[in-house]
Amino acid sequence: MSAWLLVDAGNTRIKWALVDSAADGWLAEGAALHADAADLAAQWGTAFGAAPPLRVLAANVAGTAVRTRLEQMLAAVAPGAAVEWFASSAQRAGLVNGYRNPAQLGCDRFAAAIGARALAPGRAVVVANCGTATTIDAIDAAGRFVGGMILPGLGLMASSLARNTAQLPQIQPGALLPSPFADNTDDAILAGCLSAQAGAIERAFARHGAVECILSGGAAPYIAPMLAQAPLLAGALRHVDNIVMKGLHAIVRAEGDPC
Repeated sequence: MSAWLLVDAGNTRIKWALVDSAADGWLAEGAALHADAADLAAQWGTAFGAAPPLRVLAANVAGTAVRTRLEQMLAAVAPGAAVEWFASSAQRAGLVNGYRNPAQLGCDRFAAAIGARALAPGRAVVVANCGTATTIDAIDAAGRFVGGMILPGLGLMASSLARNTAQLPQIQPGALLPSPFADNTDDAILAGCLSAQAGAIERAFARHGAVECILSGGAAPYIAPMLAQAPLLAGALRHVDNIVMKGLHAIVRAEGDPC
């Protein structure tokens, strides 16, 4: 077995998985908020035991300070490991990057698209990663990243209203409003935010002519019930956790271990 550590440093959390380069499943996984990033060293120490991984593939959209901190922790728990900081390129793991400037595409979006392609090969797919920001990207059946859209995430939408309105209500994952036409202000705010997220995803799906929609990210459990009601997405919606790391794992599996 050749173990790799995969790291996805997003805007809110740092997620990780220990994987076998030749297997589908993950050997271990975990996460920490940026404020609790020091906990990662303990998580890794427990997961690695006496055999730390020799290779690390990391995607970071949280800035240079986070990268530096991760490098320091990795040097302590996996000394000698070869670390690759994943970046978007013209092509990788069977996916062609159709961005005008391929390097400009966020590495998390490229990794998520690679993950979506691996999960639905040969199919036109829309992948929506619903975190701090919501990104909605299109991959065609030939394996080309067509492009996508970025909008404020569900939490950002709600917080922008909170600055100028009364206390916002809370919604539980999986909750579904009885109607998009609310008869009170609390539900109207929820309906607006959720409908904006779901509507953007539905529009992207329709315009791309996709046959599958992969939904991921921390806000996915809130948005999924609305999408499940959309006739256009009947039988096409799939909720997948950790799509960015699914993409990193697909890269490891496609490229194998270096000689």
